[in-house]
Amino acid sequence: MPTTVYVIFDGDPEGPIDRLARAISEGARSVPDTRVVLHHPTQATLEQMVAADAIILGSPNWHGMTADLKGVVDQTGVIWEQGKLVGKVGAAFTSGWSRSGGQEITLLTLLHTLLAHGMVIVGLPWSKRMVRSGSYYGPTAVGGPTEDDLAQARALGRRVANYASWLAAGRGDAADAIEGGVFYQERRGHVVAR
Repeated sequence: MPTTVYVIFDGDPEGPIDRLARAISEGARSVPDTRVVLHHPTQATLEQMVAADAIILGSPNWHGMTADLKGVVDQTGVIWEQGKLVGKVGAAFTSGWSRSGGQEITLLTLLHTLLAHGMVIVGLPWSKRMVRSGSYYGPTAVGGPTEDDLAQARALGRRVANYASWLAAGRGDAADAIEGGVFYQERRGHVVAR
């Protein structure tokens, strides 16, 4: 069964966020049996978030995420109590017009939402490229993305797709649920509280 990576991003067509989103998609699609859905906030639905194996959020640095993306995030409160995103893979990316403009704060704001849902966060490990581009928390760009920025985005897409695929394969016949604030795992008819 294919792994679905859902990329929700807010940015102008051909702008920095749009270009980073497409590079992330390219990286994710390089992993066999991976399907990528790219949506702007006005297209995003809770149903597609729940159906996805991974969710990647992208926003320009507006002292945090944009209002339109925040609207999508606010809607997830409905599924938060039900634990519908628990165990899925999450990641984030951003761009700004100044190197010290707060990109890492924007990434952390995006990741906070995913962490609150119990998602497994994937970032970028150290590489020499990180001297010029990106962050441990996710790909970034200052102004229009450079080739280093786009390479970081492709790397994140690959990492997210791989982790989502590995987690899906490891689940096997297990189903996870949250009931009354207690995490349960159901495996072959046995329910174990953790």
